[in-house]
Amino acid sequence: MPADRFQLLTDTAIDVLAAGGMRGLTHRAVDRRAALPEGTTSAYFRTRKALIEAVVRRIAELDRADLRAGQLPDRAGGDAPALTDVESTAASIAAVLDQWMDEGRNRTLARYACLLEATHHPEIRTILSYGDDSRAQSAAMLAAAGARDPRRAGDHLVACIDGLLFDRLAGAGARTAPHPGTEANRADLTAAVSTLLRGFIAAP
Repeated sequence: MPADRFQLLTDTAIDVLAAGGMRGLTHRAVDRRAALPEGTTSAYFRTRKALIEAVVRRIAELDRADLRAGQLPDRAGGDAPALTDVESTAASIAAVLDQWMDEGRNRTLARYACLLEATHHPEIRTILSYGDDSRAQSAAMLAAAGARDPRRAGDHLVACIDGLLFDRLAGAGARTAPHPGTEANRADLTAAVSTLLRGFIAAP
């Protein structure tokens, strides 16, 4: 499949998911939103399962690109990322989170929809396991900073950061936090992530 057609269909499917949830994701819905002739999406992705798997791969690809752009760990292996400046690291994480709440909001909502779908389809969970790499790198980063149980702390750090993101999109934080895409939001996120980092480094 041509890369541009794959991107068009999967990016459109991400928007469909964000707008209507997993129930709203159909080949026809993607065709309509992309203003393509009916049957175009099904010609490339013969089944709904194939479409969902393609969407998950696209989400993973875009997430990894954002993490690399923000100079954050997105894969296991290599040298442990340094944590020499907690505030700087927290600000980098906050910038990515803010992006995923703002211009990347649809993708983040689609990711959560896919995660819920993965509870019924383990093969999707396998594709989404790229998040395991972030946990491994977080553990390495915290180990280098002197955390006593870095693997456990790395798991908890990623879970807390993901919870922070979810709260800002779907929880009470969506009503009370600063507006995404603003300096105030990035500053607020930086403060929260900094507190997490310091807490996990100092945890017994």
